[in-house]
Amino acid sequence: MTRDDALHPSDAPDSELPMLTVAQAAGLRELAAPYARDGLRHSLGNLAHRCRQAPQAHWPDLVAAHFAALADGGHGDESVEELLRGVHVRLLPRESFTPEMAAVMRYARVVADGLVLAYALDRPASVRILTDRDVERAGLRELGRAAYANLMRVPVECAEVPGGGGARLYSVYGDSHFVAAKALYLPEVARQVGGEPLPAAGALVVVPGRHNLVYHPITDGSVVDALNSLASYALGAYDDGPGALSPRVYWWHDGGLTSLTVIDEATRTFSLRPPPPLLALMKGLDRLDHAGRLAGRAATGAPDLDALTRATAESVRRLDRDPAGLGEAFGSALALAHAHCADDPDGAWIDTWHAWATAVQLGSALFCGAQPQECELGEDLVMRLPETQADPPADARAWLDALYLALVCRQTERVGLLCRVPLERLREDDSVDEYVLAWVDTLHTYLSRRGSMDDVVGKLLDTMRTSVPEHLTHAPKDFVNRVDYQPIALFHRLVAGDRDAFAQTLAEALSEHGGYWGDSAAPRARVALGPLAMASIAYDRGFPIDARQPYLPAYLLNRERIETIPDAGAPS
Repeated sequence: MTRDDALHPSDAPDSELPMLTVAQAAGLRELAAPYARDGLRHSLGNLAHRCRQAPQAHWPDLVAAHFAALADGGHGDESVEELLRGVHVRLLPRESFTPEMAAVMRYARVVADGLVLAYALDRPASVRILTDRDVERAGLRELGRAAYANLMRVPVECAEVPGGGGARLYSVYGDSHFVAAKALYLPEVARQVGGEPLPAAGALVVVPGRHNLVYHPITDGSVVDALNSLASYALGAYDDGPGALSPRVYWWHDGGLTSLTVIDEATRTFSLRPPPPLLALMKGLDRLDHAGRLAGRAATGAPDLDALTRATAESVRRLDRDPAGLGEAFGSALALAHAHCADDPDGAWIDTWHAWATAVQLGSALFCGAQPQECELGEDLVMRLPETQADPPADARAWLDALYLALVCRQTERVGLLCRVPLERLREDDSVDEYVLAWVDTLHTYLSRRGSMDDVVGKLLDTMRTSVPEHLTHAPKDFVNRVDYQPIALFHRLVAGDRDAFAQTLAEALSEHGGYWGDSAAPRARVALGPLAMASIAYDRGFPIDARQPYLPAYLLNRERIETIPDAGAPS
């Protein structure tokens, strides 16, 4: 038996006014009945919220004050100039939009699940929802323009509030009844309150009440935590009322709001169901963020090199008893290799080399398996990598990292082993866009020499075609354009044999890398790994490349720091 099953029917939540019991709602309707004018039935939602918070003996006074305020709102005798001067866009909860209201507000429209856009006149002591008669007098287009302009002038304050997992949430609030309606124009609001445009992926937003909205720009993997935080906040703030609007979480994108909340009206239960495009984006951002690839929350502080070294060493030591930790160990070693280049940008020091060599060993072992071998992270820090069986994960980007490392460190045998990893396995990665898998296929074909040059060019063209913005579903466009696409552009010049164009494209790639990461202290900000790998191939083929360029460790590029790494070896 559920809790509601045990309630007396009159004590159960009312179906239309769930903040009250059936008995309380019946009493409120009885008090409100004498105030109905011309048969027009008003929504009692906001009034019910006020009554819930007051003793029932005070309800008659609250009801009288509520309808007095409605009566003071005017009767439509304002001039056109007064209408245009005071009209604002306003959001109304869908459940409050009664059939009687709909009959006299045909201009109003549903803009998202649970939300209706209407126009309201802001008067000194009250707010009046406009009717079709008002719209006809002022003109729908003129009224809409004035309502938008007046709404955007409504003063608000903005505060960043903490969300779960470090997600950034921005609360926009004010005294006006119209603040929540600004969610319909979220890009402009974001510029006004934060000085920055919304990302191409849009934002998550909630409008629990008319006086505020809270949004999260979708930039990194914290979107998963933000979704849960916003859902919890929206439910709590909506129940607090009055002025309640919606308990839903919405996705603002492509100029509109899409509800992510599904409400079972029979049981009044809530669930979150992002549509497939947003689910794909969330999965891609989460994987990118946890790998430290995005200039987001993972880039907030400089890594502690000693701590990262100890963590990498310990992750290798644990492999004897926990072989499943190899992927984590590779990620840690890769971050360490990049981080060393903060203090050693040329890659001249032996400790830097040890970190890069260890990353090479772990990346190769992750995808191809390996015989037992030693990994060094300093003279006093030598770990034994146990025998590893080949069990490649469905992680296309990690495979690219392992390949780039092997190319930079001139590990021809490991490059060959990585190119034997079945493409079918890497294609199981559903967290990446199509162009990533096409790029893997291109390099796989080219470096294994299993296809003709025509095959390579065809696959390269597929990679370039699928990397354009309209094909992207998983990764931010800025990241793709400025980071992920750069080695592809360089490879194009490489296979064409155009040395001058390669040098120019390399300079552009490094500039884009620097522009993307800015002053971030994230490990990946230190080295442009993909361009470095392509430049290493070109350097070995006699392309005239200036080794003294930012984000390219010179002593890795020109091979002066390259030393022996234990053979990969096939596991027994």
